[in-house]
Amino acid sequence: MTLYDLVAPAIEARCEPRYRIAGIRAADPLGADATVAAVPAMNRDADIPALTVALRTLVPDHDRTASLSVVDALAAVRDLGLLLGSLKRHGVEPLAAVPEALPVLQELARRTDMVPRDTVHHYTTWNPLGDRQRMYTGEQMEGHLQNAVRMVFPALVAALGTCDELAGLEPYDPRFADALDRTGQHVQAMVDSIDFTVAQVSPEFFARGLRPYFEEIDVAGRDYLGPAAAQVPLWLVDLTLWQSDRSSPEYDAFLDESVLYSLPSWRAFHAAHRGSTSAVSKLSAAISWESTPRLPPVLAASAVSAARVLRILKTFRARHIGIARKAYSDELRLYDAGSGGAPIALLRSVLDLTRDNETLVRHANVRMHAPVPASEPASTSGPASRASAPAPLREKRLTP
Repeated sequence: MTLYDLVAPAIEARCEPRYRIAGIRAADPLGADATVAAVPAMNRDADIPALTVALRTLVPDHDRTASLSVVDALAAVRDLGLLLGSLKRHGVEPLAAVPEALPVLQELARRTDMVPRDTVHHYTTWNPLGDRQRMYTGEQMEGHLQNAVRMVFPALVAALGTCDELAGLEPYDPRFADALDRTGQHVQAMVDSIDFTVAQVSPEFFARGLRPYFEEIDVAGRDYLGPAAAQVPLWLVDLTLWQSDRSSPEYDAFLDESVLYSLPSWRAFHAAHRGSTSAVSKLSAAISWESTPRLPPVLAASAVSAARVLRILKTFRARHIGIARKAYSDELRLYDAGSGGAPIALLRSVLDLTRDNETLVRHANVRMHAPVPASEPASTSGPASRASAPAPLREKRLTP
């Protein structure tokens, strides 16, 4: 049994319609199954007239669009999106070719409370499996890449729950370490996913075979990115762990753009925790309070758990950079920036920030094992019990 098997039923049971994965996958509100099955062949032939006719055929009228439930509307955007990306890949601005699709996409965006085009969630998590799977190329590697993203969705949903819990706790609370441990277990799915991607998807296929389908399209004068892996919100985990107050202007600006492509509840999570005190800052402050060489056991456990989850994030980002460097090497790349709009330099910067925060917390583990002088017992109290003012933080805010 996998983590997905354990987590997926729980998120399906929630009231959030965007978590009704099986229902969205099963939905075909536009009767698009036969049309989208032919898209890989149209793309192989660069058959722009056929793709244009297919998009025009699938666009529903106003009354039909207005009658769709959220589940059906998400499925409709998924199927229209496959044709939007296909036309753009062949050099055609899709809404210039089929202008009647514009008001439909705008209404679907209003009904789903998401951007007016498909996102990574439409392309992967909400995409049917088996014979009904929507694909640009029909190649096995494309299916593997979709599966790599599918496998992390339930784990990330669970991680947001533990991060929300973590934000309300302090390092002297035993639940602080427990929330970090559960977050780490969920985030490990990202490492498993990227290992699967490395094993199953070649950099050449992504760079030249698939990346061109993820280009931005113009919707009423504004560009919207295609279904990019950057829209998988690992940054929401960063937010409560360290990013809320230990970030860089470049990463903040990137997240301000990326959050637009998230689910409504995830955007609310970002708004609620942005600018709050991160877990690393809380831990750093608590460690600064302690005047004895060895940390109290509960605080030491929090430091160990924080270092562990940061190490998992660091591992994922190091492997992600390895893939990105190959796909965007001079020999392969067709674009300077990733499908999510981030250059390789930003990935490097975020890895450095993650590593710096992990190093900060890891230093506490060294102190945890320091010998305790016989004349000075280890402290067991937290900052709230001290009468004197706190000592200054020994660790300064990190900057890239």
